[in-house]
Amino acid sequence: MANETAYLKVDGQEYELPIIKGTLGPSVVDVSAFQTAGYWTYDPGFKVTAPVESEITYIDGDKGELLHRGYPIDQLAENAEYLEVCYALLHGDLPNAEQKEDFYKKVREHTGVHDQLRKFFEGFRRDAHPMAIMVGVVGALSAFYHDNLDVTDEKQREITAIRLISKMPTIAAMSYKYTKGEPFMYPRNDFSYAENFLYMMFATPADTDYKVDPVLVRAMDKIFTLHADHEQNASTSTVRLTASTGANPYACIAAGIVALWGPSHGGANEAVLQMLDEIGTVENVDEFMEKVKRKEVKLMGFGHRVYKNFDPRAKVMKETCDEVLGALGINDPKLELAMKLEKIALEDEYFVKRNLYPNVDFYSGIILKAIGIPTSMFTVIFALARTSGWISHLLEMHSAPFKIGRPRQLYTGETKRDFVKVEDRK
Repeated sequence: MANETAYLKVDGQEYELPIIKGTLGPSVVDVSAFQTAGYWTYDPGFKVTAPVESEITYIDGDKGELLHRGYPIDQLAENAEYLEVCYALLHGDLPNAEQKEDFYKKVREHTGVHDQLRKFFEGFRRDAHPMAIMVGVVGALSAFYHDNLDVTDEKQREITAIRLISKMPTIAAMSYKYTKGEPFMYPRNDFSYAENFLYMMFATPADTDYKVDPVLVRAMDKIFTLHADHEQNASTSTVRLTASTGANPYACIAAGIVALWGPSHGGANEAVLQMLDEIGTVENVDEFMEKVKRKEVKLMGFGHRVYKNFDPRAKVMKETCDEVLGALGINDPKLELAMKLEKIALEDEYFVKRNLYPNVDFYSGIILKAIGIPTSMFTVIFALARTSGWISHLLEMHSAPFKIGRPRQLYTGETKRDFVKVEDRK
């Protein structure tokens, strides 16, 4: 509700700009009325611009707080299953027992994919990056599931949301199996969401009695939960901007996957492992950190654009990391190297003053590596988990009046000039 007013004076003319308060976080100044003055606002990177109104996720970077529908992320990660979090993102509240059973049933019914998708996979090279495959396959789902694509119909939007959440683990695992040259594994409805994903990733038809370690299932479920949504980040904003055109949900999610693929966004946990490879051994850590201080190299997996105190997801992920490494009995030199990096970052005044603490990407990369998942699949898993957040934002946007996204620009190119024939050009 707008109950205060900001005043902006330009060229002697004063403009009234409503101040709108949310339930949490900074108030926003509605600058839409300012366009009559012949001016636009300039905000590179959208650092202080709120183009949407949302009830899904709230982040307080100074406090290190992340809420999904009001529920703190640490409580969700410790007590809820990923699919319960999906339900809350989609519907606003955690499900009761009956709603949970019904939602889980719907997800199980849609985990399979159209059999002709096999041929679609065969169009990719075997050495294709799994994210390239994900972009193509998810974008093509509208060709296989072209019913229920009317985004103006609430029921059709919900069916498509269920399909996307259900099929993403299957498509992700198929992307991995294809690059490995191994046969696809069909989903099993007697397995949980995370258990099913690990089964489709690592089982083979020869493994008639394949069992997934419960510790790894819990870890995978928490990774999904901790990556489910993160407010108006680059990929979520991409999904909402694409959806504002009326594009079908599969195309919108594919656009989100493209944005997530960037190393500054979803590729960060993969970059952590690449950094560890470049450092090489524990003996090189001190020298590497000195290079970081001299700004000669980047420290991946530390600090965060939004969180200025600590990443609330990182604490849960660190506990999960310790549990997984303990259960698997892994003694990996890279993990020892990673722990020394962590120790320096938490104790050295240079890193402490700059809030360069380990974030969720630092620990998730270590966990995924310990489970046996290759680095090329890290961002795929991120996309799998984030699909619930993306589709929730899409549904929220379509549930209320909205306008097609159309950012403005500060033009600094040539002024108007006349065309010159090629023979007269100097």
